[in-house]
This record gives sequence, C-alpha cells and structure tokens, in this order.
Amino acid sequence: MAKYIHFTDEQKLRANSVDLVEFLKMQGENLLPSGREKRLESDHSITIRGNEWFDHATKQGGYAIDFVRNFYGLSFPDAVKMLLGGEHGIEYSSSNKKEEIKRPFKLPPRNNNMRRVFAYLIKNRMIDKDVISFFAKEKLIYESKELSADKTKEYHNAVFVGVDENGTPCHAHKHGIYTQGKSFKGNIDSSNPCYSFHYTGTSNRLYVFEAPIDMLSFISIYKHYDWKNHSNVALCGLSEKAMLKMLEINQNLNRVVLCLDNDNAGQTACERFGKMLEEKNISCSKLVPKLKDFNEDLKEMNKIIKPHHEMVMA
Repeated sequence: MAKYIHFTDEQKLRANSVDLVEFLKMQGENLLPSGREKRLESDHSITIRGNEWFDHATKQGGYAIDFVRNFYGLSFPDAVKMLLGGEHGIEYSSSNKKEEIKRPFKLPPRNNNMRRVFAYLIKNRMIDKDVISFFAKEKLIYESKELSADKTKEYHNAVFVGVDENGTPCHAHKHGIYTQGKSFKGNIDSSNPCYSFHYTGTSNRLYVFEAPIDMLSFISIYKHYDWKNHSNVALCGLSEKAMLKMLEINQNLNRVVLCLDNDNAGQTACERFGKMLEEKNISCSKLVPKLKDFNEDLKEMNKIIKPHHEMVMA
C-alpha cells in the first residue's frame, strides 16, 4: 500500500508559487523568449510566465504543481516534493506576483541598411531575393540596430512587422541573423498577437504558418504562381489569434490552408485549428512540409533543384 504523504496548505502554496522559469532551467530545460513569456524549446506550444503555464495546443494551463504533474508525469505528492526540493529542503524562489506595468509597443531601432538581413535570408535561408525586397519595400521587414544594456555591444536582427487595419505597426517578431550558435527569436514586448506578420491578397484563400521565415520560404517555392493573390499569415507561435483576426477583417476569406511545422506541436495545432474553423463553417485543408518546416524544404529543394510539393496555389 502506498504511503500517504500529507502537505500543509502552506507547503502547497509555496510549491504552487515556484517560479517555473528558474525551476525548469535548474532541470536542464531550454527556454526561448516569447514576448513577456518564455516558450519551451522542447515543446513550442507551452509558454511559461512566473509560476503560470499554458499549453496552446491543448488549451490547458495553471500553476506550478499542475505543470510538473503534466510535464513530468508525476503524482500530486511527488510533484509537490519536487517543487519543494525534496528532503534536502532546497527551495526555489517564488514568482513575483506584483502586476507588471505593460509598456507601450515600440519597434526596435532601425539600421540604416539591410545588408546583413538580406545576406542571412538569401544565403543561409535560401529565401528568394525578390520576395525579401517586396516585404522590405512594404516596410514589413527591416534590420535592427540595438545596443546591449551596458552599451558596449551592438546587435543586428531581422525584424518582421505586423500592422493593423490602418497600417499601424503593433507587432514585431525579432530573429537573430548570426550563423554561429542558436539564433535568438521572439516577439517584441507588448506586441498584439492578433496582428502578427502577414500579407493580405485578393483571393478567398489564407495560408497559415508558424514563423515568418516559414511563410517567406513557402512563397519562395511558389513565387511564380501568383502568390500575391493569396493571403498569408505567420502566427509567430501557435496561437490562433492572428489567423482569426485575418478572417474577421477580410470577409472574403473562406478557405484556410494550414502550413504548420511537421512536428508534434505543429500537427496538434493543425487538428485544433481545423475543429475551430469547422465550427465557423470555413473550409480547411493542410499542407505538411516534407521535412520539419518549409524553410528546410526550400533549402533541400535548392540542393537538388526540383520541387518537393504538389502545387496547391492554383
């Protein structure tokens, strides 16, 4: 018979107040910046903020105890014990529950040219130069020039801008352009998730992607098939908000093609989005990349110089 373990209300409160970002780092997990939140590298559908978490694929979330139970498959007593440091009494710092002051959205400062961004996107990501030039002229892609906190270093990133119905920037996704190590990527603080990087065409079709580079890669593959006729949106994550906003403000859109990553998180999101769209009586299909994503497909296509996909943009 299993031994019953009793935890006081104070112990359970302490366990539920553990800062999950610090806790996960101590477990060896890698976290990626995503606006004011962090995203699990091993599962991009899960975001963390303080002692709270949310799984955008399953629409479940909560506090630290439930996260440890779900993520590590532990019982309630074992989850609490793990969060409290076990019998050694190691305590993790509590999340600061004070409400953060939301700063107004502000685009990163621009560099006076885009040489680094063009070089990175063309040479490293194999994206078509005409496609990049189009979005650059629309002021939806630019190169940032940012200083480190101590003012000793200068950073350059590709910035993918999202605008609202009036053309006002209210979302930005930043992606590192350095080829050594893992590239930084994340949404700018106070970005409105309803207006991520997108292009509005004239047809009834909307193509949905996880990331701006996926979207640009797909367009590069099919650039000779009147891609400007169709609408495209990069969710900059796995939230459905930008997709739904595109459908809301463009009443002619009634057919969605989901082009999410060929991994568990991406395909789980496809299933969720499909059910959501079915309830709205919107036609939905999906196009799955042969490799992990459409940028991987594009790079492979450039190696063998022949397309991997059946044409679907007619």
